[in-house]
Amino acid sequence: MKVLVVRTVTFVLLLLISPVVFAQVTDTSRDVAQLKHLIETYATSIDAADAKLADEIWSDAPEVLFIHPLGEAHGRAQIEAEIYRNLMGGTFSERKLTPKDVSVHVYGDAAWSEFNWDFVAKVRKDGSSLHTQGRETQVYHRENGNWRIVHVHYSGQVVSGNSRGF
Repeated sequence: MKVLVVRTVTFVLLLLISPVVFAQVTDTSRDVAQLKHLIETYATSIDAADAKLADEIWSDAPEVLFIHPLGEAHGRAQIEAEIYRNLMGGTFSERKLTPKDVSVHVYGDAAWSEFNWDFVAKVRKDGSSLHTQGRETQVYHRENGNWRIVHVHYSGQVVSGNSRGF
């Protein structure tokens, strides 16, 4: 009888705490909110061509990579020099990156997002306007409790038609 009581109490306790434990294991809403904020900060860093702000969102891991239509940048130092200072800061006098349709997926200490973007800028050399659209995938890793970007891959809009886009 004593064993039955212990098992029953144990079963009831497990039933009571299992929703709490399960919710902690599967509820990624806080991570998703943090990552969406990180994407907003990323857009702000591009808008301002702010390499210092980039330090707050990019991982310092040597394998960090940014792939874009003009090439690729490896490591945070190269990303800050090529993307933030040369491309965004050197090429454009004004920039506005607007992420849209953001979707975030969290898997423990790793995550990725996909979104479309709209980019409006003014070319520094001649003052002409530029408006492009495209899509982007970002990969993240949680480092010391903070989400950091470890990979960005972006491309222009999808092209259609016979033999286009290859």
